[in-house]
Amino acid sequence: PVFAGMNGSAIENFSCVIYNIFLMNCTWRAGRDAPADTQYFLYWQKSRDEEEMECELYIKDENCRNMGCIFQNVSIDTEIAAYFLVNGSSKDSLIQFYDEYIDLYKIEILTAPLNVTAHCTRDPTGCIITWHPPLTSHVENTNCFQYEISIQNK
Repeated sequence: PVFAGMNGSAIENFSCVIYNIFLMNCTWRAGRDAPADTQYFLYWQKSRDEEEMECELYIKDENCRNMGCIFQNVSIDTEIAAYFLVNGSSKDSLIQFYDEYIDLYKIEILTAPLNVTAHCTRDPTGCIITWHPPLTSHVENTNCFQYEISIQNK
């Protein structure tokens, strides 16, 4: 495909994570050959049925260039990949755009399990450790979770 714009002007290292159940953080680096005055703008679309939305809360670098975005109240639909588009503008030249489809459930950082308790006795039964599943916006079957316990014997 042929993209309009100067080679090396599109963003690099684009990545997003979802954390604390409904917050999403996306970051990128400026294109290595982008003019110094290049400003970037992020748009995303959760599904083809929903309208494209621009980032409302940009993360800026020391030159006030947009280098990331924080989204609030993000809900995960496990079926459909979301579409992300970052384009740029410069008074000197055309800037190439960057786009990517991302399955939101694949980028969620789960919270830690809740209400972890340990009851230990001196008899051979040892310790009983219990917990509740982590909070998540999209996993309905809590049997999907696997846990690993690391016991440090002091």
